[in-house]
Amino acid sequence: MEKDVKEKHVYKFGVGSADGDKTLKELLGGKGANLAEMSSIGLPVPPGFTITTEACNYYSSHGSEWPKGLKEQVKKGVHFIEDIMKTNLGDSEHPLLLSVRSGAAVSMPGMMDTVLNLGLNDTSVEALASHTNNERFAYDSYRRFIDMFGNVVMGIPHEKFEHALESLKSEKGAELDTDLNKQDLKELVNRYKAVYRKATGYMFPTDPFEQLEWAINAVFKSWDSDRAIKYRQINHITGLLGTGVNVQAMVYGNMGDDCATGVCFTRNPSTGENKLYGEFLVNAQGEDVVAGIRTPKDITELKEVMPKAYNELLDWGKELEKHYGNMQDIEFTIQKGTLYILQTRNGKRTGHSAIKIATDMVAEGLIDERHAVKNLVEPNHLDQLLHPQIDADTVKEKSVIGVGLAASPGAAVGKVVFDSEKAEEAALKDDPVILVRIETSPEDVGGMSAAEGILTSRGGMTSHAAVVARGWGKPCVAGCSDIIIDYENLSFTNGKITVHEGDWISIDGARGTVIEGRKDVIKPELDENYKTFMSWVDQFRDMNVRTNADTKEDASRARDFGAEGIGLCRTEHMFFGEDRIRAIRRMIISDSFENRKDALATLLPYQKADFKEIFKSMDNLPVTIRLLDPPLHEFLPEEKEDIEIVAKELGIKPSVFAQKVRSLREFNPMLGHRGCRLGITYPEITQMQTRAILEAAIELKNEGYTLFPEIMIPLVGTPQEFRSQKLVIDRTAKDVFEELGDSIDYKVGTMIEIPRAALVAGQIAKDAEFFSFGTNDLTQMTFGYSRDDAGKFLGEYLKEGILQEDPFQVLDTEGVGQLVEMATKKGREQKPALKVGICGEHGGEPHSVTFCYQQGLNYVSCSPFRVPVARLAAAQAALNV
Repeated sequence: MEKDVKEKHVYKFGVGSADGDKTLKELLGGKGANLAEMSSIGLPVPPGFTITTEACNYYSSHGSEWPKGLKEQVKKGVHFIEDIMKTNLGDSEHPLLLSVRSGAAVSMPGMMDTVLNLGLNDTSVEALASHTNNERFAYDSYRRFIDMFGNVVMGIPHEKFEHALESLKSEKGAELDTDLNKQDLKELVNRYKAVYRKATGYMFPTDPFEQLEWAINAVFKSWDSDRAIKYRQINHITGLLGTGVNVQAMVYGNMGDDCATGVCFTRNPSTGENKLYGEFLVNAQGEDVVAGIRTPKDITELKEVMPKAYNELLDWGKELEKHYGNMQDIEFTIQKGTLYILQTRNGKRTGHSAIKIATDMVAEGLIDERHAVKNLVEPNHLDQLLHPQIDADTVKEKSVIGVGLAASPGAAVGKVVFDSEKAEEAALKDDPVILVRIETSPEDVGGMSAAEGILTSRGGMTSHAAVVARGWGKPCVAGCSDIIIDYENLSFTNGKITVHEGDWISIDGARGTVIEGRKDVIKPELDENYKTFMSWVDQFRDMNVRTNADTKEDASRARDFGAEGIGLCRTEHMFFGEDRIRAIRRMIISDSFENRKDALATLLPYQKADFKEIFKSMDNLPVTIRLLDPPLHEFLPEEKEDIEIVAKELGIKPSVFAQKVRSLREFNPMLGHRGCRLGITYPEITQMQTRAILEAAIELKNEGYTLFPEIMIPLVGTPQEFRSQKLVIDRTAKDVFEELGDSIDYKVGTMIEIPRAALVAGQIAKDAEFFSFGTNDLTQMTFGYSRDDAGKFLGEYLKEGILQEDPFQVLDTEGVGQLVEMATKKGREQKPALKVGICGEHGGEPHSVTFCYQQGLNYVSCSPFRVPVARLAAAQAALNV
């Protein structure tokens, strides 16, 4: 069977049947699988065939050669279309024209290439004109084909064709493309041919099968284009073979005023409202809509212009929602009043919209809660819900530069840049920018990802900028015609206010406003739909989610977001108050045990008070507190002036203090005197922190709180290190319990963040009661990369494909993941009930959460704002088993 699949490169669809269906998404790509599915259930889909992703992979890996048998199967596919359409490719009386489109298993809007009107030449264009009795339409299609073929297949910049078009319009006094008559378009075809010949050195190809072969190659090649690779990197899309190629009979939206083309969503992708949402153009082809070249009309106007087609579109939209159990993004063409569905896919949407659509579809009986949690909301949608909003009270009317389309909600504040490279450069410096473009193109994806928000002066709600921004949860104002952008002078203006590159602006993607200067932002409120959806999430989730929190504010916020305890409380963050830092510095410079103990005694009440506040916030939930981790020099000043000030505060000579600072500096502090090594060298630090934790817990216990303190020893690499520190903790606990005449249950565990700890995890587990993977340091030490310095080369690594993901953002399951898997297995072989979690920032990243679930971890822990993301990721991991 496998041999047959490998030899079958072409899957046909049309007239109520298809070779494939939606289950073959990996093989046919999302578009091809959906075309097959729609054909099977009776939708009006123009016939065609899909070339498999396997064929694309073969092409990419075999020097741009087609796999054996593909050429013959493509010809049979063309004959299949010809038989249904009762016409032939290149026919001199009634020519068949084709569209050639890409379609990967994961939607990548605008990233790969499309060629329309394929099959036209000087003979077939006359035949098309005669057969349709519409010479203008025929030559309009021909000039579009030369433009797309030249750009997509031969790499001729689209601007060269655009320049020829604008020149002719200027000569003829035409404002729009549609103002050109048939003679004008004949002239334009000749000018386009001249552009093609000048750029390539060849005449425009006339053989339709040659055109088709080249177009298929172009779609194959677009899989490995810079923009497609960057898009996959940004969206963490890995493991795909390539793109499918969909070859389909053309239907025409540009034959006259009873024709149209458009894109619509079955529900509003920004708000979730259950209402058809989208845009269309009369007498146009599909690329006109998504490119934003002409301003489209709202889909509701189609009801007045072509009521029959509108009602059919509405009905088919409902049918597709019911069939797929999801909101759909539909491309359609109306030819002479007849509706054709060209594509459907699950529509990209904002976080707010995703939640509303999920809860509404459950309420409407279209899906159940399990389907809603598993399929309708992505973890990063929840991240979007926490986006700040512009505080309307701070916005004065005169500061509003313009109003465009509210394409993707959220507030973005940054400096203006006009090209993507500058946006990417700014992001490397943590410099917030707004990318301002007349209209974005797939080449802009890097800059769009790097920018805080996106502003365009052209394009509609289904333009490239709008669709990509919504998918990423990036604030976007599109089609802001109030502004004129001047790339040459790096500025834009509304006629009264001129904004230059580097100036600050704010954009409100929920209202579509562009505002001069930096504006205040406020946090959004989570509505009842969110609460309902998250209650479903927790029904299906069987891995706990904790938070990393060092203050009562963070702890309370995380609990509000559904955290089930604290997985990492970093005690060193509590030492930086004015009185506290003085005490820790006094401890550091002390030359005797007694002096250190006195300094630590000063810190004790501060530590205890902090622990009490955190324990209160997490009443009845576990709290894991990591003992002091960083090297001591991090608490000391570095500059000469600061050293003199601190020396005076501590009452010692500046020269003595400076010598102490120099003596504590380390060549590689990540590998130096820190973590458990500090506690072993200075056990009084461990004693003080243990006493603060347990005294705080017992005092609160007597006030009626239920507490589960967990003390975590950092940077352990040997079982002996762990035993040494655990002995100090247990002895201190015994003293505290005797002094207070009371006790409390506590656990002692370790942070697995050194590769050696993973290797000897079984020995450490004999004494440890829990493991928590500190994947930030574990990643550093496994790769040998410093988090602080890796930015100098990681960008190039990702660009060149040396790494598929930034390992500090997405857990490296192949390398670091092996250590996690090994340590968990070894630990539980020794102690089956060993509790294991993760507390690095990977604990809030969806792919990493899924991996943790697969390894059987008890919990993940992450920053407060990522708790909802981790909850959903954990639920989806459970549902996908």
